[in-house]
Amino acid sequence: MRIACLGGGPAGLYFAISMKRRDPSHEIVVVERNRPDDTFGWGVVLSDETLDNLARNDAASAERIREHFAYWDDIVVIHQGVKTVSTGHGFCGIGRRRLLILLQQRARELGVELRFETPIESDDIETYRREFDLVIAADGINSKTRERYREHFKPDIDTRACKFVWLGTHQTFNDAFTFIFERTEHGWVWAHAYQFDADTATFIVECSEATWCKFGFGEMTQQESIAVCERIFARHLDGHSLMSNARHIRGSAWINFPRVLCERWSYKNVVLMGDAAATAHFSIGSGTKLALESAIALADYLHSEPSMEDAFARYEEERRLEVLRLQSAARNSTEWFEQVERYLHLDPVQFNYSLLTRSQRISHENLRLRDPEWLASAECWFQEQAGNPGSNRAPMFAPFELRGLKLLNRVVVSPMAQYKAVDGCPTDWHFVHYAERAKGGAGLVYIEMTCVSPEGRITPGCTGFYAPEHEAAWKRLCDFVHAETPAKLCAQIGHSGPKGSTQLGWEEMDAPLPDGNWPVMAASEVPWSLRNQVPKAMDRDDMDRVREQFVAAARMADRADFDMLEIHAAHGYLLSSFISPLTNRRDDEYGGSLDNRMRYPLEVFHAVREAWPDDKPISMRISANDWVGEEGVTPAEAVEIARRLKAAGVDICDVSAGQTSTRAQPVYGRMFQTPFSDRIRNETGMATIAVGNIYDVDHVNSILMAGRADLVCLARPHLADPYWTLHAAVRLGDREVTWPKPYLAGRDQLYRLAERNEGLI
Repeated sequence: MRIACLGGGPAGLYFAISMKRRDPSHEIVVVERNRPDDTFGWGVVLSDETLDNLARNDAASAERIREHFAYWDDIVVIHQGVKTVSTGHGFCGIGRRRLLILLQQRARELGVELRFETPIESDDIETYRREFDLVIAADGINSKTRERYREHFKPDIDTRACKFVWLGTHQTFNDAFTFIFERTEHGWVWAHAYQFDADTATFIVECSEATWCKFGFGEMTQQESIAVCERIFARHLDGHSLMSNARHIRGSAWINFPRVLCERWSYKNVVLMGDAAATAHFSIGSGTKLALESAIALADYLHSEPSMEDAFARYEEERRLEVLRLQSAARNSTEWFEQVERYLHLDPVQFNYSLLTRSQRISHENLRLRDPEWLASAECWFQEQAGNPGSNRAPMFAPFELRGLKLLNRVVVSPMAQYKAVDGCPTDWHFVHYAERAKGGAGLVYIEMTCVSPEGRITPGCTGFYAPEHEAAWKRLCDFVHAETPAKLCAQIGHSGPKGSTQLGWEEMDAPLPDGNWPVMAASEVPWSLRNQVPKAMDRDDMDRVREQFVAAARMADRADFDMLEIHAAHGYLLSSFISPLTNRRDDEYGGSLDNRMRYPLEVFHAVREAWPDDKPISMRISANDWVGEEGVTPAEAVEIARRLKAAGVDICDVSAGQTSTRAQPVYGRMFQTPFSDRIRNETGMATIAVGNIYDVDHVNSILMAGRADLVCLARPHLADPYWTLHAAVRLGDREVTWPKPYLAGRDQLYRLAERNEGLI
């Protein structure tokens, strides 16, 4: 094949090397607009895994690269004047200029033609496409090739919020990847610094656009900008200056990072590679890794697949998955830095943990493998903050208090509808279901949303708090749980609103009953779907009556001896229908502005709070994202909702999301709703409960230790395993959990099996 690689960065050079290694008869030319020793970055970071991949692909160049690596194990975080060091992270860096020179040398050895100082204009690209069998568009983040065939590649470019400038320094930071956070007269400014050769380090300075504007960086020359950065970080630079190698750029050289993802990576005989195809934010250091590994993959497929078209298809299919994984981690990391001022109030211990786990690629137990000593000290800190000094148990086993409620640990059994009630009355099914989970070790057990009236039920199988027999059945459960377990019980009360009179959960969810439907009501005449009833828009009499039904239900829950109460104001049910602009179309004092939309839910809360004992806490569950963009509740508005709840006296916010509209387009994934809890907790100071696809011990401990929530709800794991918390303790080697006395023999066997790595769980 005759191959043109447009762009002489790592992607283009390494693809040329990889192809020549597989078949020396390929005629390959690399075209680069800059000189051989020009480079406008400083150091690049690679992992041991990537180095191993390079060694398998081309041992000669891998060995030369390895000889020039700077290695470091530590991450240092400097925050509030405190220097926190954690180890075991295993990074290696090399100067970008050095890497390019080594790859150029190897490419020449293999017979690749290198053409430097050769500009590539838009019209030239079509000429290359006609004259060569294959064109690799490795022309960088501002790819002209991608732009030339934009309608085919369909790039999605997301310009991120923060401003950054890429600098270098001869302060090497003692072989540690170092993050420095400095508060200035214009706001917070932070640096990402890492060594890449014997006497040089990359030094990336970053800040919010607001801070950047206040400094006036946009109007400065590069030297003026550098001088300001040197002043900000003077006590960390140890007398060393900062340096730029972007003299070709006019102005101060600050930019916003563009996240690039293309719908397609190939067009005819042109293939995108490296930053031209996809970018990953520098805060996770994976851009060069993506480029090199993509080069290897495409070279493989071009020699293993029956046609070039098949090779392109496989390249795109398999590499896209890896790119999306890294971009997901990069997005989490990017957003953490974009919102870092949300976390800067945290204690240095918790701030360090939050930073280390920001991408969700590093978990609690992964940190224990990397640096068991530091993590143990962090766990001790967490326990001490929880009022349990001297303990080094995992965060999930820290106590928690709200008003007079004292929980043994932070694990919560989520409210999960059972659809087994008879005329609103819980049955033996409910008794066994909830009693088993209370015996299973969780600190708090929710009952399902229990309705305040017959017409407030979601389905005919939903439980209620409106008849004497309901109270008796719930009292039986509470008495058993309090007598036999250390768990506490929370009663979640609600009204179905427009989603009422529907089928059981295992039938057709949210669909009307085939017959026997009862009338429904809501904030406005907005049906859940075209198939569902049009609800009556509540008038003042309806609002007064339902408010008093909530009060009566709360009093019944108290008489039954529940320890905590939650008012359900999420998921499109009645109170949620007032909060969301998707379902609240009122033009009176209960519609329009957020204050108006919150008016009735807060009326209900205040009435319930007055009726509920002062020493027992009340939570409210909200949907923190309608998943329809600006038309509905957004995460930003959810913060304002939580502020109003906190000001009203709500003790804790149960942060869920969605289920408010059939138009919703949720973005699923593990812990996918935790960011909403994180934002509310750290922007309002309100205690929160995290929910949503949380299923692993690591998830629970990571969420708590990073300060993303105060309690963690698990739903499906508790359906599959009522003893999830006790079994989690066995996996962690924690022997302080309380097992039911009749089960002690089973406990002992589990611990013995776990010690021999023969666990049954």
